[in-house]
Amino acid sequence: MAEGAGWQPPRPCEAYRAEWKLCRSAGHFLHHYYVHGERPACEQWRRDLDSCREWEERRSVEAQRSLCESERKRVQAARKHTLVWTPRQSPPADWHLPLPQEKDK
Repeated sequence: MAEGAGWQPPRPCEAYRAEWKLCRSAGHFLHHYYVHGERPACEQWRRDLDSCREWEERRSVEAQRSLCESERKRVQAARKHTLVWTPRQSPPADWHLPLPQEKDK
């Protein structure tokens, strides 16, 4: 972690505010509840926004550590999910043939 006056938050504070606002929106709530079956957790975005603002106002070392740790956890969580499909190395042998036509009933 880079300590000192030259350090900048990983994202601008406006990005944390936009993520927090999106997380609290009705559309996101409905989508998240439909997909995951639970309410979205927006508290971390709010904490990150508060830490970012505290860093900009007071250059707090605690706010810096909080932002770094939060971003580190976010990156690790994104890496945890694997691809659903296995990427192909080459196209199927019959890719150039016409598709079978469905007969109408």
